[in-house]
Amino acid sequence: MADVKKVVLAYSGGLDTSVILKWLQDTYNCEVVTFTADLGQGEEVEPARAKAKAMGVEEIYIDDLREEFVRDFVFPMFRANTVYEGEYLLGTSIARPLIAKRLIEIANETGADAISHGATGKGNDQVRFELGAYALKPGVKVIAPWREWDLLSREKLMDYAAKHEIPIERHGKKKSPYSMDANLLHISYEGGVLEDTWTEHEEDMWRWTKSPEAAPDTPTYIELTYRKGDIVAIDGKDMTPAEVLTYLNKVGGENGIGRLDIVENRYVGMKSRGCYETPGGTIMLKGHRAIESITLDREVAHLKDELMPKYASLIYNGYWWSPERSMLQQMIDASQINVNGVVRLKLYKGNVIVTGRKSDDSLFDANIATFEDDAGAYDQADAGGFIKLNALRMRIAANKGRTQF
Repeated sequence: MADVKKVVLAYSGGLDTSVILKWLQDTYNCEVVTFTADLGQGEEVEPARAKAKAMGVEEIYIDDLREEFVRDFVFPMFRANTVYEGEYLLGTSIARPLIAKRLIEIANETGADAISHGATGKGNDQVRFELGAYALKPGVKVIAPWREWDLLSREKLMDYAAKHEIPIERHGKKKSPYSMDANLLHISYEGGVLEDTWTEHEEDMWRWTKSPEAAPDTPTYIELTYRKGDIVAIDGKDMTPAEVLTYLNKVGGENGIGRLDIVENRYVGMKSRGCYETPGGTIMLKGHRAIESITLDREVAHLKDELMPKYASLIYNGYWWSPERSMLQQMIDASQINVNGVVRLKLYKGNVIVTGRKSDDSLFDANIATFEDDAGAYDQADAGGFIKLNALRMRIAANKGRTQF
């Protein structure tokens, strides 16, 4: 790719991407455009501007994408009740297609012929970024420095930064031993003691949540209002998507909700242990399943549950922009037309407990479901024929003397 003239770099201003910026300039002798996204990671993104300017960058993009992130990526994912491998709420995975989308938009705006990212050759993010980029701009060139250079340790990166006088902030305090990623949906931790699957995670690792033991002794009640499967208000107060998730992160974190310690299967083939804090997402998942329980037809709900693992794998593996994910999304969104109403939840020491749900579109009929006299709403004698018909094939087999095992 010696003919690269301009590249858009996903840039945080930290050690890795600061080194990548200089490395791109020297290795490819190209112009670099930087793109920094505010996805609600809780850190200032504006300092990246000054760092990029000091490196000679003329075109600098710093975008607040919080509302777009939750509205167009997080909310659609939660309409499917998406969970990867039974536990992971895909906090990192769902941010990558938005970053890929913006990288390509900036490349088109600036006339860049390449994009670059700081994902390593061992992880999932390289796949997610690049699948998204190729889906949105098939001819784009992708530069992944971690697959090209020999700066494969923090020490080598620091030496490179010192040699090339790259400004790196030094806070004078101990660096976190974990590789961390944060956005408005979650914060993740990898590396350090977590690389030993038998070692318990350290309590002082967690940033967003209290431990369940330290959470309040009094439960917190909240009411979530849903419209077409999305939360539009909390405790009767209208909120934007980003406001919803910000609030739920706060109240969930205070009540010790959303911690997770798992070993997951990466797309590239290895197993990886990670710890995650997803307080708002944990509440959203519980609430959404509760409102669906009274508004969705049984077979629609069961079909959604069958499709969900495939949908989750598509997101985890980087196929957000694929035709199959789009097809599934249209089916999922169609199921949400009548997912309207209010769910009441009790938050208590790490638990999210459903205590009530109501909807004008509810399919729950108390006259039929009651254990009391239903005044003829349901003829219990009908169940006998229903059972015999469903047992017919087994009765035939038994009459033939066939065993089932």
